[in-house]
Amino acid sequence: MTDNSHLRRRIPGQAVINEVMALQESVPAQPAIGRVFGVSPLTAEAKSWYQGAVAEIAVGRLLAALGPEWAVLHAVPVGTGSSDIDHLVIGPGGIFTLNTKNHSGHPVWVAGQTFMVAGTRHRHIRNSVYEAQRASKLLSSATGAPAPVTGVLVIFGAKSLTIKERPAGVVVLTSQQLVRWLRRQPQLLSMAQAELLASVAANPRTWHRNPPPEIDPAPLQAQFVALQQRIRRAALIRAAWVLAGACLVFAAAVLNFRF
Repeated sequence: MTDNSHLRRRIPGQAVINEVMALQESVPAQPAIGRVFGVSPLTAEAKSWYQGAVAEIAVGRLLAALGPEWAVLHAVPVGTGSSDIDHLVIGPGGIFTLNTKNHSGHPVWVAGQTFMVAGTRHRHIRNSVYEAQRASKLLSSATGAPAPVTGVLVIFGAKSLTIKERPAGVVVLTSQQLVRWLRRQPQLLSMAQAELLASVAANPRTWHRNPPPEIDPAPLQAQFVALQQRIRRAALIRAAWVLAGACLVFAAAVLNFRF
């Protein structure tokens, strides 16, 4: 018997975590000298995927606080290739596709369709609008009724978010604003409507022509947590070396001053 609801079991960031671990598979064991000096075990190719996974996991934790009247799906495979919807949220306030972007430490500036990170233009707004439109079309086709979807661009970790002009077709929020914003949306769906839409949304064939087979995400999650621990440990070691160097410089300066 085919399970038509296994999307409910996908974890936040599952698609990008899978990319990270695939890229890390070919990395040889780190030599002892690398561990001593805190060399990061993360490859350059995997860095952007890793940052994306961190953001999606954090947003997933926030969404878990929405409550039982909301249905949340993560890493929903969509289309015909490897694309996915970071998070799909269905509840009293309607249907929302969430496109999560990690721009930790950088200023973000938005004016209409222009989205800039530290002075560099990105296509996030256009992509988020397209994602919401595609989700609406697929859900409408699956249910046989109009299913309007609001696209939300969720900015994680930015130094600042400045919105000079709100873009058409998508809402731009920080991750800290997200849950409160969702809860404050006017009611558009009854409980029965939301439950029906959530049931349809949980079917992989609603979204993808040839859905990838279901896998148990627990081992993948465990591998990623172990990688995170190694990355954090390496960062602490590097910080300790920097501190030790600063102490040596200070000590040398004191000795020179005395003599």
